[in-house]
Amino acid sequence: MPRFAANLTMLYGEHAFPDRFAAAAKDGFTGVEYLFPYDHPPATLAARLKDNGLVQVLHNLPAGDWARGERGIACLEDRVPEFRDGVDRAIEYASALGCAQVNCLAGVLPAGASTETAARVFVENLAYAAGKLGKAGIRLLIEPINTRDIPGFFLTNTAQALAVMDEVGSDNLFLQYDVYHMQIMEGDLAPTIERNLARIAHVQLADNPGRHEPGTGEINYPFLFAHLDRLGYAGWIGCEYKPKADTASGLGWMAPWRAAA
Repeated sequence: MPRFAANLTMLYGEHAFPDRFAAAAKDGFTGVEYLFPYDHPPATLAARLKDNGLVQVLHNLPAGDWARGERGIACLEDRVPEFRDGVDRAIEYASALGCAQVNCLAGVLPAGASTETAARVFVENLAYAAGKLGKAGIRLLIEPINTRDIPGFFLTNTAQALAVMDEVGSDNLFLQYDVYHMQIMEGDLAPTIERNLARIAHVQLADNPGRHEPGTGEINYPFLFAHLDRLGYAGWIGCEYKPKADTASGLGWMAPWRAAA
């Protein structure tokens, strides 16, 4: 049975961020994720989780200056010290929130930068982070992202991600498989998930086109949910989509799975 986590960065935008925890719990979510926790004290977020009976499923490592368009720094040669400081900060938050996994955004390759250098830096940073996070009991994930939404993003498909994971060679490095991004970049969703299930620690969803809720686009989500069940996927599915209206009124797609629970 799928376990859905509300992505509080994208869902419940009609509420202030601290109030999104209660809104998600009211709508039946038992887990939450969001891009970054770092603008709020860990104790404040931990209290919101506890008060609403929620599990913190995922957040990202610090990813540079998001407001200025940065989308990760893990592949940037001149940001290695900042990246490593960010690993410590992520451990502080994940430990306080009981969060068992964090995602690393590779970043956008600057114009004229060496792809070979970026690949080397990315692997070295991941090896460092996987080791340090592993000692804290926290899994490290990497996520391929489509280049239509984020032009120039360094990690763009499943094969590339798996090759990076092989090069790092850590047993604490996993794939975050975002169905929306991978539908755009490569399609062939069900066979890809099946081939690589043992290496996938987290799944995220949104429909395409539009990045709205399931049922608004071309992806056959009822089939994919049943497929994940047949395969025995035991992780969470993060609902990282842009609601077409208010969040609660757009949750009808979840009704069959709630009824079967």
